[in-house]
Amino acid sequence: MPALPTLFANLQQGDLPLHEQLVRALRTAILAGQLPLHSRLPASRALARDLALSRSTVELAYARLEAEGYLVRKVGAGSFVAIAPRQTPPRAAPLRAARSLSRRGEAMQASGSCREEVNPRPNFGAGQADALAFPGELWGKLLQQRWRREGEQLMRYGDPQGLPALREAIAGYLMQSRGVNCDPEQILILTSSQQGIQLAAQLLTDPGDCVWLEEPGYPGARSAMVSAGARVHPVPVDEEGLNPVGSLPAPRLIYCTPSHQYPLGMAMSLPRRMALLAEAARHNAWIIEDDYDGEFQYDQRPLPALQGLDSQGRVLYVGTFSKVLFGSLRLAYLVLPHALMAPFCQARAAIDGHSNQLLQGVTADFIQGGHFAAHLRQMRPLYRSRRDLLVETLASQCPALTPIHTGAGLQLCALLPPGEEARWTARANRQGLGLRPLSDFYLTPPDAASPPRHEGWLLGYGALDNASLRQLCRALGQLMARAPDDPAQPGAKADPPC
Repeated sequence: MPALPTLFANLQQGDLPLHEQLVRALRTAILAGQLPLHSRLPASRALARDLALSRSTVELAYARLEAEGYLVRKVGAGSFVAIAPRQTPPRAAPLRAARSLSRRGEAMQASGSCREEVNPRPNFGAGQADALAFPGELWGKLLQQRWRREGEQLMRYGDPQGLPALREAIAGYLMQSRGVNCDPEQILILTSSQQGIQLAAQLLTDPGDCVWLEEPGYPGARSAMVSAGARVHPVPVDEEGLNPVGSLPAPRLIYCTPSHQYPLGMAMSLPRRMALLAEAARHNAWIIEDDYDGEFQYDQRPLPALQGLDSQGRVLYVGTFSKVLFGSLRLAYLVLPHALMAPFCQARAAIDGHSNQLLQGVTADFIQGGHFAAHLRQMRPLYRSRRDLLVETLASQCPALTPIHTGAGLQLCALLPPGEEARWTARANRQGLGLRPLSDFYLTPPDAASPPRHEGWLLGYGALDNASLRQLCRALGQLMARAPDDPAQPGAKADPPC
Protein backbone atom coordinates (compact mmCIF):
# COMPACT_ATOMS: atom_id res chain seq x y z
CA MET A 1 0.00 0.00 0.00
CA PRO A 2 1.46 3.42 -0.87
CA ALA A 3 2.06 6.02 1.83
CA LEU A 4 -1.22 7.91 2.07
CA PRO A 5 0.40 11.29 2.78
CA THR A 6 2.10 10.96 -0.62
CA LEU A 7 -1.26 10.31 -2.30
CA PHE A 8 -2.59 13.52 -0.82
CA ALA A 9 0.45 15.71 -1.34
CA ASN A 10 -1.63 18.18 -3.34
CA LEU A 11 -4.72 17.74 -1.21
CA GLN A 12 -5.24 21.36 -0.21
CA GLN A 13 -5.39 22.71 -3.76
CA GLY A 14 -8.53 23.58 -5.64
CA ASP A 15 -11.92 24.90 -4.64
CA LEU A 16 -13.50 21.63 -3.42
CA PRO A 17 -14.08 21.04 0.28
CA LEU A 18 -11.34 19.09 1.99
CA HIS A 19 -13.49 16.04 2.65
CA GLU A 20 -14.45 15.94 -1.07
CA GLN A 21 -10.80 16.14 -2.12
CA LEU A 22 -10.03 13.27 0.24
CA VAL A 23 -12.94 11.21 -1.14
CA ARG A 24 -11.75 11.74 -4.73
CA ALA A 25 -8.14 10.89 -3.90
CA LEU A 26 -9.11 7.67 -2.10
CA ARG A 27 -11.58 6.69 -4.81
CA THR A 28 -8.94 7.19 -7.51
CA ALA A 29 -6.37 5.16 -5.55
CA ILE A 30 -8.83 2.29 -5.07
CA LEU A 31 -9.86 2.18 -8.74
CA ALA A 32 -6.21 2.35 -9.85
CA GLY A 33 -5.22 -0.60 -7.63
CA GLN A 34 -2.99 1.46 -5.36
CA LEU A 35 -5.23 0.40 -2.48
CA PRO A 36 -5.92 -3.31 -3.15
CA LEU A 37 -9.07 -5.21 -2.26
CA HIS A 38 -9.34 -5.97 1.49
CA SER A 39 -6.44 -3.67 2.37
CA ARG A 40 -6.87 -1.82 5.66
CA LEU A 41 -6.91 1.98 5.70
CA PRO A 42 -5.36 3.91 8.56
CA ALA A 43 -7.58 4.79 11.51
CA SER A 44 -9.32 8.12 11.03
CA ARG A 45 -7.43 9.68 13.94
CA ALA A 46 -4.03 8.58 12.54
CA LEU A 47 -4.83 9.70 8.99
CA ALA A 48 -6.09 13.05 10.23
CA ARG A 49 -2.83 13.56 12.11
CA ASP A 50 -0.69 12.58 9.08
CA LEU A 51 -2.61 14.87 6.71
CA ALA A 52 -2.98 17.76 9.17
CA LEU A 53 -6.78 17.56 8.87
CA SER A 54 -9.50 17.42 11.45
CA ARG A 55 -10.74 13.97 12.40
CA SER A 56 -14.29 14.97 11.45
CA THR A 57 -13.08 15.66 7.87
CA VAL A 58 -11.61 12.15 7.59
CA GLU A 59 -14.68 10.57 9.20
CA LEU A 60 -16.93 12.37 6.71
CA ALA A 61 -14.81 11.11 3.77
CA TYR A 62 -14.77 7.50 5.09
CA ALA A 63 -18.55 7.58 5.63
CA ARG A 64 -19.07 8.85 2.09
CA LEU A 65 -16.92 6.08 0.60
CA GLU A 66 -18.70 3.47 2.71
CA ALA A 67 -22.05 4.69 1.41
CA GLU A 68 -20.76 4.46 -2.17
CA GLY A 69 -19.56 0.88 -1.61
CA TYR A 70 -15.83 1.54 -1.76
CA LEU A 71 -15.20 0.77 1.92
CA VAL A 72 -16.45 -1.60 4.59
CA ARG A 73 -16.13 -0.33 8.17
CA LYS A 74 -16.10 -2.75 11.10
CA VAL A 75 -16.30 -1.55 14.68
CA GLY A 76 -13.14 -2.41 16.53
CA ALA A 77 -11.40 -3.67 13.36
CA GLY A 78 -11.07 -0.70 11.00
CA SER A 79 -11.92 0.42 7.46
CA PHE A 80 -11.21 -1.93 4.53
CA VAL A 81 -11.28 -1.57 0.73
CA ALA A 82 -14.42 -3.32 -0.54
CA ILE A 83 -13.94 -3.41 -4.33
CA ALA A 84 -11.25 -4.61 -6.69
CA PRO A 85 -9.54 -2.16 -9.07
CA ARG A 86 -11.21 -1.69 -12.41
CA GLN A 87 -9.76 -3.39 -15.44
CA THR A 88 -8.11 -1.04 -17.90
CA PRO A 89 -7.07 -1.82 -21.46
CA PRO A 90 -3.38 -2.60 -21.87
CA ARG A 91 -1.17 0.32 -22.63
CA ALA A 92 0.16 0.62 -26.11
CA ALA A 93 3.80 -0.40 -26.48
CA PRO A 94 6.05 2.66 -26.28
CA LEU A 95 7.77 3.74 -29.42
CA ARG A 96 11.19 2.15 -29.69
CA ALA A 97 14.01 4.61 -29.39
CA ALA A 98 16.48 4.74 -32.22
CA ARG A 99 18.99 3.15 -29.89
CA SER A 100 17.72 2.08 -26.49
CA LEU A 101 20.82 0.25 -25.22
CA SER A 102 24.47 1.16 -25.00
CA ARG A 103 26.91 -0.71 -27.21
CA ARG A 104 27.91 -2.75 -24.18
CA GLY A 105 24.25 -3.49 -23.44
CA GLU A 106 23.63 -4.56 -27.02
CA ALA A 107 26.70 -6.82 -26.88
CA MET A 108 25.49 -8.35 -23.62
CA GLN A 109 22.04 -8.99 -25.05
CA ALA A 110 23.46 -10.50 -28.24
CA SER A 111 25.90 -12.74 -26.38
CA GLY A 112 23.12 -14.47 -24.47
CA SER A 113 23.57 -16.17 -21.12
CA CYS A 114 23.39 -19.55 -19.47
CA ARG A 115 20.37 -19.85 -17.20
CA GLU A 116 19.84 -22.71 -14.85
CA GLU A 117 16.51 -24.52 -14.93
CA VAL A 118 14.02 -23.40 -12.26
CA ASN A 119 12.25 -26.24 -10.41
CA PRO A 120 13.37 -28.77 -13.02
CA ARG A 121 11.62 -32.06 -13.51
CA PRO A 122 13.99 -35.04 -13.62
CA ASN A 123 16.07 -34.69 -16.79
CA PHE A 124 19.64 -34.72 -18.03
CA GLY A 125 20.29 -31.09 -17.05
CA ALA A 126 24.02 -30.70 -16.41
CA GLY A 127 25.84 -29.39 -13.36
CA GLN A 128 23.11 -29.99 -10.76
CA ALA A 129 23.91 -31.28 -7.28
CA ASP A 130 21.62 -33.68 -5.42
CA ALA A 131 19.66 -31.47 -3.03
CA LEU A 132 18.03 -34.48 -1.33
CA ALA A 133 21.43 -35.81 -0.24
CA PHE A 134 22.42 -32.52 1.37
CA PRO A 135 22.43 -32.58 5.21
CA GLY A 136 19.65 -30.04 5.55
CA GLU A 137 18.90 -30.73 9.22
CA LEU A 138 22.53 -30.16 10.19
CA TRP A 139 22.61 -26.99 8.08
CA GLY A 140 19.51 -25.74 9.89
CA LYS A 141 21.12 -26.30 13.29
CA LEU A 142 24.26 -24.42 12.23
CA LEU A 143 22.13 -21.59 10.92
CA GLN A 144 20.28 -21.29 14.24
CA GLN A 145 23.52 -21.39 16.20
CA ARG A 146 25.13 -18.69 14.07
CA TRP A 147 21.98 -16.56 14.31
CA ARG A 148 21.91 -16.83 18.11
CA ARG A 149 25.56 -15.83 18.34
CA GLU A 150 25.72 -13.02 15.80
CA GLY A 151 22.23 -12.47 14.37
CA GLU A 152 22.10 -8.75 14.99
CA GLN A 153 25.59 -8.18 13.60
CA LEU A 154 24.93 -10.29 10.51
CA MET A 155 21.88 -8.17 9.68
CA ARG A 156 24.16 -5.23 8.99
CA TYR A 157 26.04 -4.43 5.80
CA GLY A 158 29.21 -6.47 5.40
CA ASP A 159 32.72 -6.29 3.99
CA PRO A 160 32.69 -6.45 0.15
CA GLN A 161 35.64 -8.85 0.33
CA GLY A 162 33.61 -11.29 2.39
CA LEU A 163 33.27 -12.55 5.95
CA PRO A 164 36.77 -13.17 7.39
CA ALA A 165 35.75 -16.52 8.88
CA LEU A 166 34.62 -17.82 5.50
CA ARG A 167 37.74 -16.56 3.73
CA GLU A 168 39.90 -18.31 6.31
CA ALA A 169 37.94 -21.55 5.92
CA ILE A 170 38.18 -21.44 2.11
CA ALA A 171 41.91 -20.69 2.16
CA GLY A 172 42.58 -23.67 4.43
CA TYR A 173 40.47 -25.99 2.29
CA LEU A 174 41.99 -24.89 -1.01
CA MET A 175 45.57 -25.26 0.20
CA GLN A 176 44.97 -28.75 1.56
CA SER A 177 42.67 -30.19 -1.11
CA ARG A 178 43.29 -28.28 -4.34
CA GLY A 179 46.91 -27.24 -4.06
CA VAL A 180 46.07 -23.53 -4.27
CA ASN A 181 48.67 -21.18 -2.84
CA CYS A 182 46.75 -18.44 -1.07
CA ASP A 183 45.98 -16.70 2.20
CA PRO A 184 42.61 -15.31 3.34
CA GLU A 185 43.53 -11.82 2.13
CA GLN A 186 43.62 -13.11 -1.46
CA ILE A 187 40.04 -14.39 -1.41
CA LEU A 188 37.05 -12.40 -2.61
CA ILE A 189 33.61 -13.82 -1.78
CA LEU A 190 31.11 -13.56 -4.64
CA THR A 191 27.55 -14.49 -5.49
CA SER A 192 28.52 -16.82 -8.34
CA SER A 193 31.50 -17.96 -10.39
CA GLN A 194 29.91 -16.13 -13.32
CA GLN A 195 30.22 -12.90 -11.35
CA GLY A 196 33.93 -13.58 -10.91
CA ILE A 197 34.40 -14.12 -14.65
CA GLN A 198 32.41 -10.98 -15.38
CA LEU A 199 34.51 -8.92 -12.96
CA ALA A 200 37.74 -10.18 -14.52
CA ALA A 201 36.49 -9.37 -18.02
CA GLN A 202 35.50 -5.85 -17.02
CA LEU A 203 38.62 -5.05 -14.99
CA LEU A 204 41.34 -6.76 -17.03
CA THR A 205 40.34 -6.13 -20.65
CA ASP A 206 39.72 -3.05 -22.74
CA PRO A 207 37.41 -3.05 -25.77
CA GLY A 208 39.21 -4.81 -28.61
CA ASP A 209 41.60 -6.79 -26.41
CA CYS A 210 42.03 -10.43 -27.39
CA VAL A 211 40.78 -13.17 -25.08
CA TRP A 212 41.51 -16.86 -25.60
CA LEU A 213 38.58 -19.16 -24.89
CA GLU A 214 38.38 -22.94 -25.12
CA GLU A 215 36.66 -24.32 -28.23
CA PRO A 216 34.22 -25.83 -27.38
CA GLY A 217 33.83 -24.03 -24.08
CA TYR A 218 31.63 -22.46 -21.45
CA PRO A 219 29.08 -20.05 -23.01
CA GLY A 220 28.99 -17.92 -19.86
CA ALA A 221 32.66 -17.02 -20.31
CA ARG A 222 32.03 -15.97 -23.89
CA SER A 223 29.08 -13.83 -22.75
CA ALA A 224 31.23 -12.09 -20.12
CA MET A 225 34.04 -11.33 -22.56
CA VAL A 226 31.80 -10.13 -25.39
CA SER A 227 29.80 -7.88 -23.07
CA ALA A 228 33.09 -6.31 -21.93
CA GLY A 229 33.95 -5.51 -25.54
CA ALA A 230 36.79 -8.02 -25.79
CA ARG A 231 37.67 -9.79 -29.03
CA VAL A 232 37.12 -13.50 -28.46
CA HIS A 233 39.53 -15.93 -30.12
CA PRO A 234 38.59 -19.63 -29.86
CA VAL A 235 41.47 -22.02 -29.10
CA PRO A 236 40.85 -25.73 -29.77
CA VAL A 237 41.11 -28.42 -27.12
CA ASP A 238 42.45 -31.93 -27.58
CA GLU A 239 42.96 -34.93 -25.27
CA GLU A 240 45.35 -32.87 -23.10
CA GLY A 241 43.17 -29.77 -22.85
CA LEU A 242 43.65 -26.29 -24.28
CA ASN A 243 46.06 -26.45 -27.21
CA PRO A 244 47.27 -23.01 -28.36
CA VAL A 245 49.14 -24.00 -31.50
CA GLY A 246 49.79 -22.11 -34.69
CA SER A 247 49.74 -18.37 -35.21
CA LEU A 248 47.47 -16.90 -32.55
CA PRO A 249 46.92 -13.25 -31.61
CA ALA A 250 48.50 -12.18 -28.34
CA PRO A 251 45.95 -12.52 -25.54
CA ARG A 252 45.24 -10.12 -22.75
CA LEU A 253 43.22 -12.78 -20.90
CA ILE A 254 42.96 -16.59 -21.13
CA TYR A 255 39.96 -18.52 -19.80
CA CYS A 256 40.21 -22.27 -19.19
CA THR A 257 38.77 -25.18 -17.18
CA PRO A 258 41.92 -27.30 -16.61
CA SER A 259 40.59 -29.69 -13.94
CA HIS A 260 37.53 -30.79 -15.93
CA GLN A 261 37.17 -29.24 -19.36
CA TYR A 262 33.68 -27.93 -19.99
CA PRO A 263 31.93 -29.55 -21.80
CA LEU A 264 34.12 -32.41 -23.08
CA GLY A 265 35.49 -33.50 -19.71
CA MET A 266 39.24 -34.07 -20.12
CA ALA A 267 41.82 -32.77 -17.63
CA MET A 268 44.66 -30.57 -18.81
CA SER A 269 47.96 -32.44 -18.66
CA LEU A 270 50.86 -31.17 -16.56
CA PRO A 271 53.06 -30.34 -19.60
CA ARG A 272 50.19 -28.41 -21.15
CA ARG A 273 49.66 -26.49 -17.90
CA MET A 274 53.29 -25.47 -17.74
CA ALA A 275 53.21 -24.44 -21.40
CA LEU A 276 50.10 -22.32 -20.80
CA LEU A 277 51.76 -20.51 -17.90
CA ALA A 278 54.76 -19.84 -20.12
CA GLU A 279 52.46 -18.45 -22.84
CA ALA A 280 50.79 -16.13 -20.33
CA ALA A 281 54.19 -14.88 -19.18
CA ARG A 282 55.34 -14.33 -22.77
CA HIS A 283 52.30 -12.22 -23.60
CA ASN A 284 51.98 -10.59 -20.16
CA ALA A 285 48.47 -12.04 -19.94
CA TRP A 286 46.14 -13.11 -17.12
CA ILE A 287 44.62 -16.60 -16.79
CA ILE A 288 41.18 -17.35 -15.34
CA GLU A 289 41.14 -20.89 -13.96
CA ASP A 290 37.51 -21.97 -13.54
CA ASP A 291 37.46 -24.95 -11.16
CA TYR A 292 33.68 -25.31 -11.21
CA ASP A 293 33.48 -28.92 -9.93
CA GLY A 294 37.04 -29.93 -9.12
CA GLU A 295 35.94 -31.61 -5.89
CA PHE A 296 34.42 -34.53 -7.80
CA GLN A 297 37.19 -36.70 -9.25
CA TYR A 298 36.44 -40.43 -9.35
CA ASP A 299 39.04 -42.54 -11.15
CA GLN A 300 42.33 -40.87 -10.30
CA ARG A 301 43.80 -38.28 -8.00
CA PRO A 302 43.34 -34.83 -9.54
CA LEU A 303 46.30 -32.71 -10.53
CA PRO A 304 46.91 -29.66 -8.34
CA ALA A 305 45.27 -26.46 -9.45
CA LEU A 306 46.95 -24.47 -12.18
CA GLN A 307 47.15 -21.60 -9.71
CA GLY A 308 49.42 -23.71 -7.48
CA LEU A 309 51.95 -23.95 -10.32
CA ASP A 310 51.92 -20.20 -10.98
CA SER A 311 55.07 -18.49 -9.70
CA GLN A 312 54.36 -15.09 -11.27
CA GLY A 313 50.88 -14.31 -9.94
CA ARG A 314 49.05 -14.48 -13.27
CA VAL A 315 46.24 -16.91 -12.40
CA LEU A 316 42.82 -15.94 -11.05
CA TYR A 317 41.22 -19.03 -9.50
CA VAL A 318 37.39 -19.23 -9.53
CA GLY A 319 35.41 -21.69 -7.39
CA THR A 320 31.78 -22.10 -6.37
CA PHE A 321 29.67 -23.81 -3.71
CA SER A 322 26.69 -24.19 -6.05
CA LYS A 323 27.87 -27.55 -7.39
CA VAL A 324 29.18 -28.85 -4.06
CA LEU A 325 26.45 -27.80 -1.62
CA PHE A 326 23.28 -26.46 -3.29
CA GLY A 327 22.52 -24.08 -6.11
CA SER A 328 20.46 -21.44 -4.31
CA LEU A 329 23.23 -20.83 -1.76
CA ARG A 330 24.69 -18.28 -4.20
CA LEU A 331 28.20 -18.23 -2.78
CA ALA A 332 31.40 -18.45 -4.81
CA TYR A 333 34.93 -17.15 -4.47
CA LEU A 334 37.79 -15.70 -6.46
CA VAL A 335 41.43 -16.22 -5.45
CA LEU A 336 43.38 -13.22 -6.72
CA PRO A 337 47.00 -12.12 -6.87
CA HIS A 338 47.62 -9.58 -4.12
CA ALA A 339 48.05 -6.79 -6.68
CA LEU A 340 44.46 -7.21 -7.89
CA MET A 341 42.67 -7.37 -4.55
CA ALA A 342 41.99 -3.66 -4.05
CA PRO A 343 40.49 -2.94 -7.49
CA PHE A 344 38.40 -6.13 -7.47
CA CYS A 345 37.03 -5.37 -4.00
CA GLN A 346 36.13 -1.85 -5.09
CA ALA A 347 34.39 -3.17 -8.19
CA ARG A 348 32.52 -5.76 -6.15
CA ALA A 349 31.32 -3.05 -3.78
CA ALA A 350 30.13 -0.95 -6.71
CA ILE A 351 28.19 -3.83 -8.28
CA ASP A 352 26.25 -5.34 -5.37
CA GLY A 353 28.02 -4.62 -2.10
CA HIS A 354 28.52 -8.06 -0.59
CA SER A 355 27.10 -11.56 -0.33
CA ASN A 356 24.59 -12.67 2.30
CA GLN A 357 26.30 -12.32 5.69
CA LEU A 358 24.35 -15.04 7.49
CA LEU A 359 24.92 -17.67 4.79
CA GLN A 360 28.60 -16.81 4.70
CA GLY A 361 28.81 -17.45 8.43
CA VAL A 362 26.94 -20.76 8.23
CA THR A 363 29.12 -21.92 5.33
CA ALA A 364 32.23 -21.05 7.34
CA ASP A 365 30.91 -23.13 10.26
CA PHE A 366 30.06 -25.98 7.88
CA ILE A 367 33.65 -26.07 6.59
CA GLN A 368 35.46 -25.50 9.88
CA GLY A 369 33.34 -28.07 11.69
CA GLY A 370 34.49 -30.80 9.28
CA HIS A 371 31.01 -31.18 7.75
CA PHE A 372 32.13 -30.01 4.33
CA ALA A 373 34.81 -32.69 4.08
CA ALA A 374 32.34 -35.30 5.36
CA HIS A 375 29.77 -34.22 2.77
CA LEU A 376 32.33 -34.58 -0.02
CA ARG A 377 33.29 -38.04 1.22
CA GLN A 378 29.64 -39.04 1.04
CA MET A 379 28.88 -37.48 -2.34
CA ARG A 380 31.89 -38.74 -4.31
CA PRO A 381 30.92 -42.44 -4.18
CA LEU A 382 27.25 -41.53 -4.71
CA TYR A 383 28.00 -39.54 -7.86
CA ARG A 384 30.49 -42.17 -9.02
CA SER A 385 27.80 -44.86 -8.76
CA ARG A 386 25.41 -42.71 -10.77
CA ARG A 387 28.11 -42.12 -13.38
CA ASP A 388 28.66 -45.88 -13.62
CA LEU A 389 24.94 -46.59 -13.92
CA LEU A 390 24.53 -43.96 -16.65
CA VAL A 391 27.43 -45.36 -18.68
CA GLU A 392 26.13 -48.93 -18.33
CA THR A 393 22.54 -48.01 -19.16
CA LEU A 394 23.55 -45.93 -22.19
CA ALA A 395 25.51 -48.91 -23.51
CA SER A 396 22.40 -51.10 -23.40
CA GLN A 397 19.68 -48.57 -24.23
CA CYS A 398 21.48 -46.08 -26.52
CA PRO A 399 24.33 -47.91 -28.31
CA ALA A 400 24.76 -45.00 -30.75
CA LEU A 401 26.05 -42.83 -27.90
CA THR A 402 29.71 -43.00 -26.82
CA PRO A 403 30.54 -41.47 -23.41
CA ILE A 404 33.99 -39.84 -23.20
CA HIS A 405 36.15 -38.48 -20.37
CA THR A 406 33.83 -39.76 -17.65
CA GLY A 407 36.25 -39.53 -14.71
CA ALA A 408 34.92 -36.41 -12.99
CA GLY A 409 32.05 -34.03 -12.45
CA LEU A 410 28.28 -34.10 -12.32
CA GLN A 411 27.77 -34.70 -16.04
CA LEU A 412 29.40 -36.51 -18.94
CA CYS A 413 29.74 -35.89 -22.64
CA ALA A 414 28.26 -38.56 -24.94
CA LEU A 415 29.20 -38.45 -28.63
CA LEU A 416 26.94 -39.22 -31.59
CA PRO A 417 27.94 -40.24 -35.10
CA PRO A 418 28.47 -37.25 -37.43
CA GLY A 419 25.25 -35.69 -38.65
CA GLU A 420 23.07 -37.16 -35.89
CA GLU A 421 23.00 -34.36 -33.29
CA ALA A 422 20.58 -31.98 -34.98
CA ARG A 423 18.36 -34.87 -36.04
CA TRP A 424 17.59 -35.99 -32.49
CA THR A 425 18.07 -33.00 -30.17
CA ALA A 426 14.83 -31.09 -30.71
CA ARG A 427 12.79 -34.28 -30.72
CA ALA A 428 14.35 -35.52 -27.50
CA ASN A 429 13.81 -32.21 -25.72
CA ARG A 430 10.18 -32.14 -26.73
CA GLN A 431 9.94 -35.09 -24.36
CA GLY A 432 11.59 -33.08 -21.58
CA LEU A 433 14.89 -34.97 -21.54
CA GLY A 434 16.96 -31.80 -21.03
CA LEU A 435 19.71 -32.64 -23.53
CA ARG A 436 22.29 -29.94 -24.22
CA PRO A 437 23.82 -30.37 -27.70
CA LEU A 438 27.57 -29.91 -28.03
CA SER A 439 26.99 -27.47 -30.89
CA ASP A 440 25.82 -24.96 -28.23
CA PHE A 441 29.36 -24.81 -26.83
CA TYR A 442 31.22 -23.86 -30.01
CA LEU A 443 32.01 -20.16 -30.29
CA THR A 444 32.13 -19.92 -34.07
CA PRO A 445 29.91 -21.41 -36.79
CA PRO A 446 31.39 -24.38 -38.66
CA ASP A 447 33.04 -23.86 -42.02
CA ALA A 448 35.04 -25.90 -44.49
CA ALA A 449 38.35 -24.83 -42.94
CA SER A 450 37.45 -25.69 -39.34
CA PRO A 451 38.54 -29.03 -37.90
CA PRO A 452 35.95 -31.78 -37.34
CA ARG A 453 33.63 -31.02 -34.45
CA HIS A 454 32.26 -33.26 -31.78
CA GLU A 455 28.56 -34.00 -32.04
CA GLY A 456 26.58 -35.27 -29.09
CA TRP A 457 25.05 -34.21 -25.81
CA LEU A 458 25.98 -33.16 -22.30
CA LEU A 459 24.16 -35.48 -19.90
CA GLY A 460 23.85 -34.54 -16.24
CA TYR A 461 23.49 -37.28 -13.62
CA GLY A 462 24.28 -35.59 -10.28
CA ALA A 463 20.69 -34.82 -9.28
CA LEU A 464 19.15 -38.05 -10.65
CA ASP A 465 18.41 -41.11 -8.55
CA ASN A 466 18.84 -44.57 -10.08
CA ALA A 467 15.20 -44.95 -11.07
CA SER A 468 15.18 -41.59 -12.86
CA LEU A 469 18.44 -42.38 -14.65
CA ARG A 470 17.06 -45.68 -15.96
CA GLN A 471 13.78 -44.10 -16.98
CA LEU A 472 15.45 -41.25 -18.89
CA CYS A 473 17.87 -43.61 -20.66
CA ARG A 474 14.98 -45.88 -21.61
CA ALA A 475 13.02 -42.93 -23.03
CA LEU A 476 16.06 -41.74 -24.98
CA GLY A 477 16.74 -45.24 -26.29
CA GLN A 478 13.14 -45.67 -27.44
CA LEU A 479 13.27 -42.32 -29.19
CA MET A 480 16.49 -43.12 -31.04
CA ALA A 481 15.23 -46.58 -32.00
CA ARG A 482 12.52 -45.02 -34.16
CA ALA A 483 13.12 -44.21 -37.78
CA PRO A 484 14.74 -40.78 -38.11
CA ASP A 485 11.94 -39.52 -40.34
CA ASP A 486 9.20 -40.29 -37.79
CA PRO A 487 6.90 -37.30 -37.52
CA ALA A 488 7.28 -35.17 -34.40
CA GLN A 489 4.46 -34.95 -31.95
CA PRO A 490 1.96 -32.31 -33.10
CA GLY A 491 1.88 -29.09 -31.19
CA ALA A 492 4.99 -29.83 -29.17
CA LYS A 493 7.62 -27.17 -28.62
CA ALA A 494 11.32 -27.70 -28.13
CA ASP A 495 12.84 -26.50 -24.88
CA PRO A 496 15.10 -23.46 -25.39
CA PRO A 497 18.81 -24.08 -24.89
CA CYS A 498 20.36 -22.97 -21.62
